[in-house]
Amino acid sequence: MDHSTDEESRIGGDGAKDIHGEKPEKPLPSSSNNPPQERHITWLDTLRHYEGVLDRKVGVEARAVQRKRPEDRDPQYTVWHNQAVMFLLWMSSTLNLACFATGFLGTTLGLDLRTSLTIILTATFLGSAVPGWCATLGPSTGLRQISISRYSLGWWPSKAAAILNVIGQIGWSSVGSITSGLALAAVSDGAIHLEIGVVLSIAISFVVSIIGLKAVFAYDKFAGLVMAFVFITMYTEAVPAVQAIPPQPVTALFGPAKTAASLKLFSVIYGSSVSWASVVSDYYVEYPPITSRLKIFLLTTLGLALPTCFAMSLGAVVSSALSSHPSWSAAYYNTGGGIGFLIQTIISPTGLAKFLLVLLAFSGIATNSISFYSASLSIQQFSRKLAVVPRFIWTVFLLLAVVLLSLVGRDKLLVFLQNFLGLLGCWVTSFVAVMVVEHYLFRNGWRRCCADYDLEAWDTREKMPVGIGGGLGFAAGIVGGLLGMSSTWYTGVVARLIGGGGGEDGKRYGDVGFEMAFLCAVVVFVPARWVERRVTRR
Repeated sequence: MDHSTDEESRIGGDGAKDIHGEKPEKPLPSSSNNPPQERHITWLDTLRHYEGVLDRKVGVEARAVQRKRPEDRDPQYTVWHNQAVMFLLWMSSTLNLACFATGFLGTTLGLDLRTSLTIILTATFLGSAVPGWCATLGPSTGLRQISISRYSLGWWPSKAAAILNVIGQIGWSSVGSITSGLALAAVSDGAIHLEIGVVLSIAISFVVSIIGLKAVFAYDKFAGLVMAFVFITMYTEAVPAVQAIPPQPVTALFGPAKTAASLKLFSVIYGSSVSWASVVSDYYVEYPPITSRLKIFLLTTLGLALPTCFAMSLGAVVSSALSSHPSWSAAYYNTGGGIGFLIQTIISPTGLAKFLLVLLAFSGIATNSISFYSASLSIQQFSRKLAVVPRFIWTVFLLLAVVLLSLVGRDKLLVFLQNFLGLLGCWVTSFVAVMVVEHYLFRNGWRRCCADYDLEAWDTREKMPVGIGGGLGFAAGIVGGLLGMSSTWYTGVVARLIGGGGGEDGKRYGDVGFEMAFLCAVVVFVPARWVERRVTRR
């Protein structure tokens, strides 16, 4: 290892010893008569000291980025209610206003209700199965998701994944903050401006994520159940109203136009669910290695898929009925309106509506706290030197970024969702495709699970793949995704071959971004990784 790497290891390892209150090592005896010089206390030492104090008092996870060895894990995670968090965590993160709003996209694209519901069901379960598989690696390795990717992407390309993951989590937090702000604005009848509601939601999420994994779990154990009550109440109010006055028939799409609209909706819904694959293992490192992988897969997949379908389907039903309910349409489209005012119009009496909106405003906190927590971990996994900086410092920077993005995109939520979720689906699919092929084709994952992973070397560059195969496969997947993508700002050459009619400008193209991402990643990664292993032997 060269001198810079040695120094980096020292900073990332020994330099953090005082986190848990350990005294710094005494200086070595001097061979001269001069007294040894005391180590200068820097501002970073002071921050790490206070982080250590908070860790001992409230458990802020001062060394969260490190691998959790089996003997270091909390035995409480074998208890049934902590294992149930594998379902409840994702239930609380998906049963929210953001998923409800995403359900409006089918109507926006011109699809009928039956087609929208069919796509929501199939795309959600397909997308949820991907993080369900990724979750099984968490207890087996004790590593966070980006750290696990080092074994397939390689040391350097995994840093690119960390950057993309930070960007993705900032985007998710912005979506959750905007929808929470809309709910608070409706509760106050406009007295609380959307901007203030956005900032309040972000601030509460910030506090939860700062405390760490235990706080996230404690909040999400109950938040999902509360949201289930809220959405069931919304169903009992909205569905009878829709049945009493059925939606007006929409101008039916057919041929290439319907194909293009269906592919676009499928891409967005799939991206909504698959996006969790880049962070899911972050929340499973405390579970014992012997935890059933089938249980992990099923609880995670169903915890994502069922609540997502529940919330998005309600959104699809409500949006399809806007044209036949003038009061709903006015509340949604009028200046100062939006989803919050729409819900307040649908639900009666007004007091109940406001109470539910207050609860819905907190629905974004579960999503935001997960995004803040995982994004801060990804920054620390980018470099050992960045890992020395306390996690709460990175969370502050993330908070500022989310506030800015939320305020910029607050008035264009559906457009933001279309473009953002499509992009997420492309890069995360490429990311997972490389991991899956590496696990089963090159590391004998079918029979040995993670036995062929040198887990003690997770943070040793010389023992990780160089990244030629992983980097080429990952990059090829992203390029393929861009070629197949169709968005409001860009349409790839492959996407232009699908559809071509029915949009506002007379043209609407099909989005096959994530399909192209998977295909290109696998085709390039397999031969490139085979050559890399033959040459480097790692």
